[in-house]
Amino acid sequence: MTTETKTQTKEYAPEHTPRLELAKLAPEVYKAMVRLDAAARQGVDPTVLELVKIRASQLNHCAFCLDMHTKDALAAGESVERIVQLSAWEESRHFYTPKEIAAIELSEAITVLTDGFVPDEVYARATQHFDETELAHLISAITVINAWNRLGVSSRMAPGHYTPGQYAH
Repeated sequence: MTTETKTQTKEYAPEHTPRLELAKLAPEVYKAMVRLDAAARQGVDPTVLELVKIRASQLNHCAFCLDMHTKDALAAGESVERIVQLSAWEESRHFYTPKEIAAIELSEAITVLTDGFVPDEVYARATQHFDETELAHLISAITVINAWNRLGVSSRMAPGHYTPGQYAH
């Protein structure tokens, strides 16, 4: 009796094409966003920054930004486990510091404004871990990633082609 081994190949769904290339069609807007992004992240812990960018991108369903920021986080030494657990951070709090939890919670409150204003208790918890300048930059960074997400989703930027540091300035 012989055993045949069949090599199976998976057929994936086709990759969608971008609707438009914002950086080429609106270069001044793109450059302004890059400058705003750089200004917002000043003084924000890089680990916290990537966590809030990933979480906001999850909530906004921005596959391009998820691809970018998970790759950047991994390249910076973040663990796969913490990235994977981020979508269920409330049940996985033990993977994060209280400061990171405050930032993630603030990111959710700012990202999902359809639930109402940023709750006072969420803001108060953030003030326990960030001084006013850090908090101003963190709020700005969360706002900027939400803007990037909306640009990415609207223009249908295709994920999977980003390499860590590709857009480093």
